[in-house]
Amino acid sequence: MQELKVNLLAEGLRIVLVASRFNEMVVDRLIEGASDTFRQFGGNPDELLLSRVPGAFEISTAARQFAETEAYDAIVCLGAVIRGATSHYDHVCSAVTSGVASVGADTGIPTIFGLLTTDTVEQAIERCGTKSGNQGRYAMQAAIEMANLSRVIGRRHD
Repeated sequence: MQELKVNLLAEGLRIVLVASRFNEMVVDRLIEGASDTFRQFGGNPDELLLSRVPGAFEISTAARQFAETEAYDAIVCLGAVIRGATSHYDHVCSAVTSGVASVGADTGIPTIFGLLTTDTVEQAIERCGTKSGNQGRYAMQAAIEMANLSRVIGRRHD
């Protein structure tokens, strides 16, 4: 069996971060983790774009618009949806998960789900760098790997 070899270098990649402003304290840490990782893996900071949207619900719309430009190798979606006292949490989580997944599937542009969906603010803070690592970092690593995989697959069919 052959295995595709994919490097984990960000050199030469153009990536956009689509991040919600809602729960900004948490999301800013995710952005920091993602952007630090991009640089650590050899990415040029000038090739990393940050686009803010009002909330998690708007992430998939912006991600689709960026994907349709075909100007980016990957899109990293970052946000934090924290459960409240109503069913709003469930609806937002379902919509944004489905929306982000459909962007990647429909366009072929790697679109990475880097949103936290937690019951409490404390859980969100743990997942953006204090206890459980930084999910922004993990999302960027996935974006780099998938962007490079897309390039390898594309070369195999040229």
